[in-house]
Formats: sequence, C-alpha cells, structure tokens
Amino acid sequence: MLNEKMIALGTARSVIRELFEYGNQRAAVVGRENVFDFSLGNPSVPAPAKVNETIERLCRELNPVQLHGYTSAPGAPAVRQTIAESLNRRFGTRFSAENLFLTCGAAASLTCTLHGLCCPGDQVVVFAPYFPEYRVFIEKTGAEMVLVPADTEAFQISFEELDRRMNPKTKALLINSPNNPSGAVYSEATIQKLAAYLREKEREYGHPIYLISDEPYREIVFDGAFVPYVPNYYENTLVCYSFSKSLSLPGERIGYIVVPDACAESRLVFAACAGAARALGYVCAPSLMQLVAAECCEETADLSVYAENRRLLLEGFRQMGIHCVAPGGTFYLFPRTPEPDDVAFARRAKELDLLVVPGSGFGCPGHVRISHCVPTERVKKALPVFERLAALYR
Repeated sequence: MLNEKMIALGTARSVIRELFEYGNQRAAVVGRENVFDFSLGNPSVPAPAKVNETIERLCRELNPVQLHGYTSAPGAPAVRQTIAESLNRRFGTRFSAENLFLTCGAAASLTCTLHGLCCPGDQVVVFAPYFPEYRVFIEKTGAEMVLVPADTEAFQISFEELDRRMNPKTKALLINSPNNPSGAVYSEATIQKLAAYLREKEREYGHPIYLISDEPYREIVFDGAFVPYVPNYYENTLVCYSFSKSLSLPGERIGYIVVPDACAESRLVFAACAGAARALGYVCAPSLMQLVAAECCEETADLSVYAENRRLLLEGFRQMGIHCVAPGGTFYLFPRTPEPDDVAFARRAKELDLLVVPGSGFGCPGHVRISHCVPTERVKKALPVFERLAALYR
C-alpha cells in the first residue's frame, strides 16, 4: 500500500506547470517564437556578472572539500555571519550567524519553518492571492490552512476578513510581500496595523502567534516602492528568503531562514527548524552556492528589464480596457478578467497560444497571473495577441 496523498501530489501537476509543459509541446509544433508563455516565474534575465566570476574564482582557488564538501547543517558559519551583517547594514537589525539557517531555496525555508512551528490541529492563516504550494506545505504538517479573501482593490490586508478567521488555534500567519501573484507590496501602515493586531491577539489567546514573511521578491520593486522589513515591526517574525529571483538563480536552490532573538522561544524555534530540515532530508544547503550567496548577497540581476516589461503591459492593458492594479514589485501582473470565469478566459487565451494562469489557482478568481520575466521582445510581440483576446469581449 503506497501513500495515496503523495501519489496524488506526484501525478497532478500544478496549473502553472501544466501550462508550462503545454507551452513546450506547442513550441515543438508552431515554433517557440509563436508561443507566448507567461506561465512560469522562471527569470530570463541573466545572473549578475559577479555571480559567474565568483563561481569561476572559487573553483580555481578552493580545494575540493572547501568547494563541494558538507558544511555544518545550518550552513557554513562564515557565510551565515556575512549574510547577517549584510542584513544589519540594510535594515538596522542585530543578527549574527546564530540567527540564520541556510536552506535549499524558498521551498525548503518554508517547509522547514512550517514543520518546525506547526502541530496537527494548528491553523496557519494565508492571504489571497497566494502561492498555491502554501497549501501543500501547510497541510503536510497536519495543520489547517485558513484563507483570508483578497482585497482586490489594492491587494492589502482586509483586517475585517482576517478577524473573522482568527481563533486560539492560530499558530502562524504567512505573508508574501512583494506578492506572487499580484505584485502588491504591503505598505508600512499595513504591517504596523498587522503587528499591533497580532500583539492584541497574543494577549487574548495567551500564546505566541508567529508571522512568517516569505520574501523571495524583496529586491524586485519599482517606482521607489518601500518594502518594510517585518522583524523591525513585529517581534515574532520569521523571514524565509531565497536568492532565486534577486540573483536569477532559481535552479541553484539557495536561501535562508532568519529567526530573530526577539522571537518567542527563539532558540527552540531555531532548533525546531533545524530538526525539521533533518526530518525532511535537507542535510545542508549546496556548499558552492552558500559561498556564492555570501559574496553576492547585495547584488541583483538587471531589474530594468522587468520594469520595461511591466510598463509595456500596463500601458497596453489600459489601452485595451483591461483593469490591472499596478504592482509595486515582482515580475507578475494580475489583471482582472473581462468575464467572471477566469478559467474560461485563460482557455480562450490558450487558443491563441497565449498562456496565462487562472487566478482561481491563487485563491482569487476573476483574475489571471502574467509572469513577465521574459525577453522584452516577446512582450512586444504578445501585445497584439492580448489585443485580439480583449477584442473578443468588446
């Protein structure tokens, strides 16, 4: 007898992956240049030059054990200290190596954190629109995911809806800003209000409520958008970070968890995350990429490409009469569909070889996600196809 839940997860791809695979199939028939695939958040912008230069230099200078051997389970102490000092310079924090646990990317950061915090019967609050894998990560711990509906006017937090769902079983809240899929950045006022609200609920319930801040898009912002560093506002915050998007290295699987000293039972929380990593089979993060991350942690890929793609699409959508809240960050747009059935809209787009992801999969029907981390020329060629699609609804 095999694990039926795991079979289901292994045989049913996410909607995003299904579209991506369909795009590959269509490209073989009509040519890659004729498929406008905006499904997957897979950066096309090259990694910063310093990344490749660092890899080449390390490969020349270090011996095989230093380069490819195991590190300490939480990550090499010197690497953790370097990243901690970078965070301290940027955000005025006082972290050390002891506050960081290096991970195999954002998925490992989140799963280790959730398995460390959650027990069966706990609840984790998530805000729509949300990255669909959150549900998989949460439910695997035995906890329940509780979804707060989206504020589709600004994609900030609806505190009225949040309050309806909070109860003593709430162990944690999971936020994602800048947000995948909406691109929204939670304002400082939103984070301040959330911090005050959670402190009030902690007093009411008599136990800590943890705030997990999922931040793989922190550096990808536009028009001077300010992304509050959440541990500076709320003590019981854990940060899950990945270099996948900022350095255009999604396939290298390198990230970290920050457990601040101010966090309730911080040493036990850190130990629980470490224990979860052990139980889940994460022996240590990739050794070479740890060293690269330490040297490149303040670099970013060329964000001007994303800014230009965002501008072209937003201006095009306005001319087409498609409503879209301008995102403060990420490389996603989340326009409202001209018909209530976003799945039907995405299906019509697919008939034009235009691949967009229905918002229903993100807990926010009536929208579609457009991942514009593609070459700008592809965006320009896709605009007439978007126009043909929009014309069907006029």
